[in-house]
Amino acid sequence: MNSPEGSVQIQLRMRLRYDGRGYRGWQRQAGAATVQGAIEAAITAVTGLDLHIRGSGRTDRGVHAQGQIATVTLPEHIAADGALLERFTAALGGALPDDIGLLEVDRVPLEFHPREHAIAKRYRYEIWNGGKCPRDLEGQVWEVRRPLDVEAMRAALHVFVGQHDFTSFATRSNFDRTSSVRVVESFTLDQLYKQKRRVTLNITADGFLYKMVRNLVRAVAKVGEGRYDTARLAEILAARDRAAAPGSAPASGLVLDEVFYRPVTDSPPLA
Repeated sequence: MNSPEGSVQIQLRMRLRYDGRGYRGWQRQAGAATVQGAIEAAITAVTGLDLHIRGSGRTDRGVHAQGQIATVTLPEHIAADGALLERFTAALGGALPDDIGLLEVDRVPLEFHPREHAIAKRYRYEIWNGGKCPRDLEGQVWEVRRPLDVEAMRAALHVFVGQHDFTSFATRSNFDRTSSVRVVESFTLDQLYKQKRRVTLNITADGFLYKMVRNLVRAVAKVGEGRYDTARLAEILAARDRAAAPGSAPASGLVLDEVFYRPVTDSPPLA
């Protein structure tokens, strides 16, 4: 929406969770259910205005989030009334579908951009190893029936930590940025649930190439299957060739956990 010339606007930053199973990804698409489209429809239902949001990044079909960041710019009549602004926040939370949740809202400067100003992101990847996963986890994990050597997987993760060219682990060459170099700050593995069947990989980096996390997870899983060793992972990384690496792990296990920013000053959280 374009506000009248000279009108006051404010920008809100929203932290969102969503279950990606029912959506064809984040980005708005004509005739398709998307996360962005569902959120914008809820905003329209609350305000009566055609407002668009900006996200920190586009998640693919079937990918989930616990910490996606998006911004919306609101016009003067909402911005000028603090009580109305709080009611907007509460109403938006209620208008969203059950598989999308509004976790937190704060006010940020109009110059803030959720993608351009992100300094790091953390993704989580969930694997269910051995046996059928519980029904409540279906579509939210990668079910791997073959037993995985989790300690071998954990020991191999250090290969990817630090600054590297991740061309081998990017599904396409038209990167969002001119460089395929990224800095992985941490890459860890945890085991949870009964008999430690739930294997969780956590990776934090200053940015990610397209499908980079899913491609890394597939390669690490091959270590767990005994098909690769740590040296093989290092060779694939050094090759800077997508053809040298295996395919992608399924979208179902991937979760955008958190997006990191430098502190911004505007006003306290609204929710």
